Amino acid sequence: MTTYPAPDFEQKICAPEQLAARIATLPRPLVFTNGCFDILHRGHVSYLAQARALGAAMVVAVNTDASVRRLGKGDDRPINSTEFRAAVLASLASVDLVTWFDEDTPLELILAIQPDVLVKGGDWTPDRIVGSREVLARGGQVHSIPFLFQTSTTETLRKIRAAGA
Repeated sequence: MTTYPAPDFEQKICAPEQLAARIATLPRPLVFTNGCFDILHRGHVSYLAQARALGAAMVVAVNTDASVRRLGKGDDRPINSTEFRAAVLASLASVDLVTWFDEDTPLELILAIQPDVLVKGGDWTPDRIVGSREVLARGGQVHSIPFLFQTSTTETLRKIRAAGA
């Protein structure tokens, strides 16, 4: 029986405790973004490509399953597990490293990583982006990227549920 190696993108997945060593190997300026990324859609991949263009490398942090549940997105969320969401994100060319956080916000990761560029989607104003004050105080940049496509995982799930009713 033929055995096949794991896909290369799996190497982009990094446990938080290994982050410091892995970050040290990435070129700067370093971009950081975070989110649930439950069911990846065109809005997500466009946003991630735009965010990555702001630096030389990008780290994406996903909320753990427990963290997503605490956000109140629905009793059945996330649809995909932390492990699956991290793998899908890692497969994207725009993503250099994927990690996760169990807290309600990624502030601890942002303080540890010290990104040069902090990015969120257009539904976040820069003053509401967690870590913006700290990144700006170090001379970094904070960006809120406007949505190119009006789509969301919540809207996708609404359509799926309506079709099955």
